[in-house]
Amino acid sequence: MAQMAVVEGVLERITYASEESGYTVARVDTGRGGGDLLTVVGSLLGAQPGESLRMEGRWGSHPQYGRQFTVENYTTLLPATIQGIRRYLGSGLIKGIGPRIADRITEHFGTDTLDVIEREPKRLIEVPGLGPKRTKMIGAAWEEQKAIKEVMVFLQGVGVSTSIAVRIYKKYGDASISVTRNQPYRLAADVWGIGFLTADRIAQAVGIPHDSPDRVKAGLQYALSQSTDQGHCFLPEERLIADAVKLLQVDTGLVIDCLAELAAEEEGVVRETVPGPDGGEPVTAVYLVPFHRAEISLAAQLGRLLRAGEDRLAAFQDVPWDKALAWLAGRTGAELAPEQREAVRLALSSKVAVLTGGPGCGKSFTVRSVVELARAKKAKVVLAAPTGRAAKRLAELTGAEASTVHRLLELKPGGDAAYDKDRPLDADLVVVDEASMLDLLLANKLVKAVPPGAHLLLVGDVDQLPSVGAGEVLRDLLAPGSPVPAVRLTRIFRQAQESGVVTNAHRINSGTPPLTQGMTDFFFFVEEDTEEAGRLTVDVAARRIPAKFGLDPRRDIQVLAPMHRGPAGAGTLNGLLQQAITPARPDLPERRFGGRVFRVGDKVTQIRNNYEKGENGVFNGTVGVVTALDTVEQRLTVRTDEDEEVGYDFDELDELAHAYAVTIHRSQGSEYPAVVIPVTTGAWMMLQRNLLYTAATRAKRLVVLVGSRKALGQAVRTVSAGRRCTALDHRLAGG
Repeated sequence: MAQMAVVEGVLERITYASEESGYTVARVDTGRGGGDLLTVVGSLLGAQPGESLRMEGRWGSHPQYGRQFTVENYTTLLPATIQGIRRYLGSGLIKGIGPRIADRITEHFGTDTLDVIEREPKRLIEVPGLGPKRTKMIGAAWEEQKAIKEVMVFLQGVGVSTSIAVRIYKKYGDASISVTRNQPYRLAADVWGIGFLTADRIAQAVGIPHDSPDRVKAGLQYALSQSTDQGHCFLPEERLIADAVKLLQVDTGLVIDCLAELAAEEEGVVRETVPGPDGGEPVTAVYLVPFHRAEISLAAQLGRLLRAGEDRLAAFQDVPWDKALAWLAGRTGAELAPEQREAVRLALSSKVAVLTGGPGCGKSFTVRSVVELARAKKAKVVLAAPTGRAAKRLAELTGAEASTVHRLLELKPGGDAAYDKDRPLDADLVVVDEASMLDLLLANKLVKAVPPGAHLLLVGDVDQLPSVGAGEVLRDLLAPGSPVPAVRLTRIFRQAQESGVVTNAHRINSGTPPLTQGMTDFFFFVEEDTEEAGRLTVDVAARRIPAKFGLDPRRDIQVLAPMHRGPAGAGTLNGLLQQAITPARPDLPERRFGGRVFRVGDKVTQIRNNYEKGENGVFNGTVGVVTALDTVEQRLTVRTDEDEEVGYDFDELDELAHAYAVTIHRSQGSEYPAVVIPVTTGAWMMLQRNLLYTAATRAKRLVVLVGSRKALGQAVRTVSAGRRCTALDHRLAGG
């Protein structure tokens, strides 16, 4: 094996970085002159172009790229030459200093520049054009960088990436090292992006024993929070214990003891006996506290609304319906079908109601009719949907204002709502569209805010994928024994029958393969090889559809992949689509973060709920376009679907992912003129009917499937395995 060696140099550029593994390929100027750059490979995540690095590693050679250096670990150095200092400061590492200001500062102070910033930052005012505000900003940014660097050195020693080290520092400041050393499992609970596995690795590095009760309790809570990410509100106790034993590699007895201790702690976990799946043998359910509270509260709040003594739409209790519906037909120019009439009557006479049905069955027209009639009686109607796009669509449909549920409730930092049981919404009728997307926690917040006597109408397609967050609220409301009345629209209207998108959505939902020949709005490009299918997907979305249908590849076309990983997964496709739609240009500012590069014009999506951003938080799944990127202020601006400008500091960019391609799960509640869906055998485990159905129903005008006949057959045949663990249906039925 080659001997260890040390190389020092300035990081010129990163040519490749993998988000998942941290593997990086970069070019480094070792100062040998002649413009020769050395290729270095290895884990350099976090190092930024312009930094001087001291790298330990081994020399080797690559058949294609020649001599290269494999880095095993690195530290950043302060540069010594004026040229190096100028480059270091001008690279955008210190907030407030861009290339022009870096030139001025180094011109003024020469090789003493870094000493001055370090020891006498006030002297920066001597530099022409630097005012007191900017010098103060530079001094503060330098101090923060220095403090972060100390934390970095410690954290890199225990295997933590730079972006996470920055977050730890932001959370704990000067206490970062002591928290990391003494309470590493706190990190998993407090710092977004650190799961149990990272915290566990740190704990191991700082010497916390393998069988420490703190470790086991943290592991149990991690296993439960993982299950809520998969949609479960609880886990059966036996399954949780088995998961934890596997995860922690400790004795079952220790896990059982620690679980009992957690159940005794106030903010630990809750154990409760609930009916098994499909009314089977009872199971002991273990909940994280917020999910248990929300489930009990949601069932109770729905009961409260259903039983309310007052009625804010009392006028509809004895209305002559034939007359009302005739007036409505005069207003809208169309008659309601019998089941639509039933839905309109139900919404206006029942305190809580559900309207469900597939595409083309007239849900939208029914909602519009309900709103028209309520308004005719001067009722206060409030309209909402879980996503910005769905809210826009609801507003267009009804001609009234609609907002996202988050904005409606005015969620505050920390996630508390301004409107709740004690301060309800001013509404006689609340209509929520795309209700299949409501997860347990959001549904609970929403229902709490509906005033007694008001009516709540939930509208959605129960055959779509359930919410991204935990729970299956819409399905539980429609379960046998639920006290909530519902209407299911099943008749496909004539004009909708002419649409290949609608026809095929219903075929998929009933387990019949879609028709792909002779359609003008539904196509299937057959390509059995997964990698080729990925490339063809990009060609269809970036070139063929825009050429044939005149659609904008960024605004109108969405690639929806069954999964994130793999050659036809959203991750790979995003990279290829970015190259095709927003390629690098010398005049286009960009910022690399981990394995991603962000550019002005990029289509991006938020990947966590952040209550601190924007007016009422920015939520998982919000989509937008990067409109500005300032390398001096180290900020990037996104204009979201809701037309809000939201700023991101460069160290927050791991909250954003590219959105040229998204997973089908993430596309819920959105509607696009055209969708392109790679259906490949590479996504075999994910291929199921409600996934394909959800993807196809996202399209207004055009669906293009790309991939293998075998994979398409698998998706249409496979009914999703197993329900989520929820006991809301049991609680609603009086359990």
